[in-house]
Amino acid sequence: MSDVRDAGFDDWLDALEAGDPYYLECPEGHGSLPPRRVCPECGATDLEQRPLPDAGELETFTITHVPTPAFEDDAPYATAVADFGPVRVTGQVVGIDLEEVETGQTVEPDVITSETDGERVVAFRPR
Repeated sequence: MSDVRDAGFDDWLDALEAGDPYYLECPEGHGSLPPRRVCPECGATDLEQRPLPDAGELETFTITHVPTPAFEDDAPYATAVADFGPVRVTGQVVGIDLEEVETGQTVEPDVITSETDGERVVAFRPR
């Protein structure tokens, strides 16, 4: 595990682990995830923290059987993109057999530790 913090992202993971996840919203209502200083849609710099919805829906996923060395001890695993309303989040699907992962599933966000390198990873648990 790295002793170097990724400002913004690690703070977001801390909030997610503590059960208080958030996203950033600009005055135009565009959502994004930290670390951001500027809205990626309109360029606004006045970003406010808003609570991330408790549940999202899997939009797409892929199952990896032959990973890069950075995730070799975690394989096989499913990486997915979940829609949480104002934002889309990428993470690993956990707590379910890989054969049962499907688009449209309702998931909640979580944080797990990679078996390969001990780093924290965003995860989705089926509801």
